[in-house]
Amino acid sequence: MYDMNHLKKLGTLGKNASETMKAFQAFDSITLQEGVIPVKYKELMAVAVALTTQCPYCLEIHKKNAIKAGATQEELAEATFVSAALRAGAAVVHGTHLMND
Repeated sequence: MYDMNHLKKLGTLGKNASETMKAFQAFDSITLQEGVIPVKYKELMAVAVALTTQCPYCLEIHKKNAIKAGATQEELAEATFVSAALRAGAAVVHGTHLMND
């Protein structure tokens, strides 16, 4: 199912919900601009979220953007393990719902 060529269909999606797509694109653009948090850090956060949500499209896009913003392979590796730790931690904490008092 995953194929980067599917991103070419965003235009069709946008035509069918043009105002919503414009609003989303504006929100996405503004959110990832340089701000109090530098772009490099925002893109590393996006990589970690993409790893956690397992979105291959986001992962590909934000990996490229992170590298463009100056992220190193070491930073991408650390972002990977931060993501893994949080995902594993969430499973452990949710495990408390299985325990009887």
